Amino acid sequence: MAQLKSGARPPAAVGEWHGSQFLVRLHGEWVMESAEDLEAALAHLEWGGATQVELDISALAGIDFTGASLIHAFLRPIEAAEIDVRWRGALPEPVKLVERTLGGEGAESGVEAGFDLAEPVRTLGRWAVHQHQAILSIVDFFGRVCTSFVRVFLSLRHLRLPALVRQVAETGMHALPIVSLIAFLISVIIAYMGAQQLRKFGAEIFVVDLVTVGVLRELGVLLTAIIVAGRSGSAFAAEIGVMKLNEEIDALQAIGIDPVEVLVLPRVLGLMIALPLLVVVADAVGLAGGGLLCYWLLDIPLPQYIARVQESIAPTTFWVGIIKAPVFALLIAFIGTLRGMEVRASSRELGRLTTVAVVQSIFMVIFADAVFAVIFMELDI
Repeated sequence: MAQLKSGARPPAAVGEWHGSQFLVRLHGEWVMESAEDLEAALAHLEWGGATQVELDISALAGIDFTGASLIHAFLRPIEAAEIDVRWRGALPEPVKLVERTLGGEGAESGVEAGFDLAEPVRTLGRWAVHQHQAILSIVDFFGRVCTSFVRVFLSLRHLRLPALVRQVAETGMHALPIVSLIAFLISVIIAYMGAQQLRKFGAEIFVVDLVTVGVLRELGVLLTAIIVAGRSGSAFAAEIGVMKLNEEIDALQAIGIDPVEVLVLPRVLGLMIALPLLVVVADAVGLAGGGLLCYWLLDIPLPQYIARVQESIAPTTFWVGIIKAPVFALLIAFIGTLRGMEVRASSRELGRLTTVAVVQSIFMVIFADAVFAVIFMELDI
């Protein structure tokens, strides 16, 4: 290397050959103000024929993202030629970030390419922060809903009766055909499968017990809640989400109206009223379907079927299913309206959160049903 004159600054980048290894020493301030000089210094480096390129950044006085980007641009054709690239010295944060963002390999290890131990930790940290924010959002929304409930019970003038009646009609009356059809088909399927198995033991009469207990305790309320979750839960999320996109909810807040009281509470109360009524209808249709199949397949007369139904029903059988209905309705309405309120900025987000609302509603309904089953078993109900 040539000797520098007294007072002269060393070049920003100096290349040295050590056999087939090309060593690049970086000096000085690699900042935006010197970008043209830095780019020219790198352009003069001839690394052709090298089997390994090593960058010595231990003498850097400072570097910003412009300097780090120039280094990355210099290394890109070297890496494309499948030449081994190594680093000497502690990597500054701008270099780490640029290499990680633009696809550099080995920047985090400091010397050689290898497994990035910090990336799983960062992923876990981001997930933990996201879950913490989600929990805070749920708790905040739940508190606002509870506050609106208390305000309505303290003063009925806060109850939007027309909106409540409309929600009962949309979530209840309009869902009667599909709920009735599903209840009928499910009871027929249960009766048919039970008859096929119990006939082997000459116990066909117990098909009535199977249909009665299965429909009244579990399947009537569970299937009705799942249907309502797919039908009304998605509608809640979509309706409120569209209002968020159109800034209608912001307009309500601007004129001093609480969106939770106007949009959320009628849907929650309406579904809590409608779902138990739907369950009663589903139970009746389910028992009718079971009776029809028992008459057609097992030759059980209708009076005998009704008498056996009354014998198989315990005092709590019907009420076990009815008690679950308001809880399921609360879960479905809460999740649907919550996801609708979370819609931001795009129609794609609207579709995603509507799907999330349905999936989470169905999951929570099944989870709550399992919890009820354990509780009732422990209480011997």
